[in-house]
Amino acid sequence: MISEECYELGSKSSVIREIFSFGLKRKAEIGADRVYDFSLGNPSIPAPDSVKKAILELMEQPAEVIHAYSPAPGDAGVRKTIAESLNRRFGESFTAENIFMTCGAAASLNICIKALGNPGDEFITFAPFFPEYRCWVEGIGAELKAVPPRLPDFQIDLEALEKTITSKTKAVIVNSPNNPSGVVYTEEVLKGLTGLLKKKSDEYGGPIYLITDEPYREIVYDGVTVPYLTKYYDNTLVCYSYSKSLSLPGERIGYIVIPERLADYNRVSPAVAGAARVLGFVCAPSLFQYVAARCVEDTGDIEAYKNNRDLLLEGLTRLGYTCVPPQGAFYLFVKALEEDANAFCERAKKYDLLLVPSDDFGCPGYVRIAYCVAEKTIMNAMPAFEKLMREYH
Repeated sequence: MISEECYELGSKSSVIREIFSFGLKRKAEIGADRVYDFSLGNPSIPAPDSVKKAILELMEQPAEVIHAYSPAPGDAGVRKTIAESLNRRFGESFTAENIFMTCGAAASLNICIKALGNPGDEFITFAPFFPEYRCWVEGIGAELKAVPPRLPDFQIDLEALEKTITSKTKAVIVNSPNNPSGVVYTEEVLKGLTGLLKKKSDEYGGPIYLITDEPYREIVYDGVTVPYLTKYYDNTLVCYSYSKSLSLPGERIGYIVIPERLADYNRVSPAVAGAARVLGFVCAPSLFQYVAARCVEDTGDIEAYKNNRDLLLEGLTRLGYTCVPPQGAFYLFVKALEEDANAFCERAKKYDLLLVPSDDFGCPGYVRIAYCVAEKTIMNAMPAFEKLMREYH
């Protein structure tokens, strides 16, 4: 017998991928310029010039240097460069030993969950949340609990969180800037979160870890800053990816920060290495470890995403849609025009608008619109959004 769990996961794509695949088929039928595909968080702006320059320079080096396996945690020089960058930017004191290179944020999160959790444990996150969290947590026999958002600002509901934490809680997963809402959790809210975790850790006599999911850290607007949570809570593991900041989603490169002040650091750090081993992440892609080190503080053109955000937010608000104002990432979370977001998205397809229903994000009644697209896609889509609104009125 095969694994029924894996069969179920493999025989049905995520709703995001299903809509993306539908979009590819539809574009082949009527032309790409007539399909308004807002489904996938695939960066539309090119990688900065420094990425191409780094790749070309690295390709001049011997193959046994740039294409060989690195040590399991990653190249020591790369890890040192990343640690020093974090220290400069966030006033930390990390060393290479605190950095574990990974195949992107998905691998980082999966590794941390596997390293910390056991069957019967509970992990907590905040709706709306990235749907794959559930796969990774349930994959180790643990349970994912989702705390509903505080409305209307979609910040963390601390009272609801306190009621959700139990003696089985192993870790809390926080994603800011948030996918799919674009909300950045405020320093005040995060201080409340970390204070509550300290209180509950003391109450239950063991650490509740905090796992931060940070692929969108650099994509923020209007002077907003994203607090670095290791400064607020000792038991924090940081999961980072260069997929969004450097527009390299297909290269799968990221890292985990494992601070030495973490409770049980001498066991957690080897457990991270062991989880990567069990999950088959032998080492992160060597070439792109070196690229990341050379471009460690570079980003793509964030202003282009801000321009897209402003166009879409203004346009949809003017048409009468209710939107959560995004402070970061490249998603707009919009109230569906009927209770059933799936039905709303099906109606939108009549106008070749491809939107993602929010049910799998743990927050029914909304749709996610990924605005990491060409500006002309947003402009050309507005008449379709207007027709969709008229259909409901």
